[in-house]
Amino acid sequence: MPRFARLSALALLVTPLASCFGTGDRPVQVVAIGDPQSLFSADPRMPYAARMLRAATVEGLVGFDEKGNAVPALADRWIVTDDGLSYIFRLRDGKWGDGSDITAEAALAALQQAIGAQRGQPLGANLAVIEEVRAMAGRVIEIRLHQPMPDFLQLLAQPELGLVHGRRGAGPMLSRRASDPDLKLSGVLLTPIAPEDRGLAPEEGWKDHTRRLRFSAGSAVPTLKLFADGKIDLVLGGTFADYPRIDAAGISRGAVRMDPVQGLFGLAVVHADGLLELPENREAIAMAFDREAIANLINLGGWITTTRVVNPGLDGDNGSIGERWVGRTIEERRALATSRVARWKGLGHPLSALRIALPSGPGNDLLFERIASDLKAIGLDSRRVGAAADADLRLIDTVARYPAAAWFLDQLGCSAINQLCNPTADQLVDKALTEPDPAKRADLYASAEAQLTITNSYIPFGVPVRWSLVSGNANGFAPNRWAIHPLMPMAMLPR
Repeated sequence: MPRFARLSALALLVTPLASCFGTGDRPVQVVAIGDPQSLFSADPRMPYAARMLRAATVEGLVGFDEKGNAVPALADRWIVTDDGLSYIFRLRDGKWGDGSDITAEAALAALQQAIGAQRGQPLGANLAVIEEVRAMAGRVIEIRLHQPMPDFLQLLAQPELGLVHGRRGAGPMLSRRASDPDLKLSGVLLTPIAPEDRGLAPEEGWKDHTRRLRFSAGSAVPTLKLFADGKIDLVLGGTFADYPRIDAAGISRGAVRMDPVQGLFGLAVVHADGLLELPENREAIAMAFDREAIANLINLGGWITTTRVVNPGLDGDNGSIGERWVGRTIEERRALATSRVARWKGLGHPLSALRIALPSGPGNDLLFERIASDLKAIGLDSRRVGAAADADLRLIDTVARYPAAAWFLDQLGCSAINQLCNPTADQLVDKALTEPDPAKRADLYASAEAQLTITNSYIPFGVPVRWSLVSGNANGFAPNRWAIHPLMPMAMLPR
């Protein structure tokens, strides 16, 4: 597919505001934790706030509802062939934001542009499952896959795959830049678009059951204070780093909603030099960490720890790869790790302090203290550096876009990240892409995970932590597996 020029996020998101309507109440206030400018980021690896805003203003063929289910968007219905290799979408009878008809040819060009923008990014590796996209009849698009993918609709619903035509999307909300001087927040004011203006059937009384929504991005401390003071209705995008701030802000635990996500939360090896040159030394570091103690750092009951690259029990996991060092106590593991460090030092190699890159936040402050203590127990010093600084080990904290082994392996592939990788694992994943037999495909994924495990290029701690804060004035929110919380349902009032 051809590579298309990227559009700036501002061009995608800032559109004329429709006339005011709704209940007349103040807009629902929603803030995503993050850099205030992240809302308008043009980075293909869209920050969380930018992804939520794009999903509200630039629909794809399908989208997410509040429970994380794939639902109709530009396509109002679809069928999947019996072999699971072809998805045929019927586009709704509507118009783009510029007033032109939604056609298969226009949607095809927009989808190719969205896919092209993800090349060389982690999501781009996931999209390699697509073999061909073609326009059929006037409003019909077919997507053919290399292999069946049960979670393909979840992948297609990602905000990055929203379709742009004439520098604008097709709803379901219109946005304009709008500051809130009282709250000292700069963001956008979102207005729901009436169903009939989107090519859908009119709904009686629809305007009486909608409200506008003000969406911003803001740093954690002031955002949580505003929520505690009752001035914000929902806070989205919370992570391990800021989890301890909830209690510090005096917020009731009844307002906290945890997303049951899966994904990567651990340390990636950035440079394979010095002590990290040998895989057995990298394994020594992996053995040093007390994962249960990490879970206790922020009093997070039920947090799932793992020593595996792939979260266990997912689609494509045949069960042949288990947890590591089963039957060995943490003391036994550290004794073995200490002997490897001592042997390296005894050969005359210098031991510099390992540079650990972590984002800011009290949760990560506690995490670094734990990391430093565990490394000290096997004879290694460490020092913390900024999240974007050059480092030896860097925290990866990212939620799985779909629950399959392929997602994890793609994220750790040589083309997706700037860290130590294993070309053999990549070759196995590539081979799995065109393997028609599910059992053989699962074997290939297991072999790829085994390669990454032997390489010790990624040191898992457990699954990511994602949380939100929800007030009594909020509607349309539900925890889900993807930690994606669409804004449109939050603007709808109960009937």
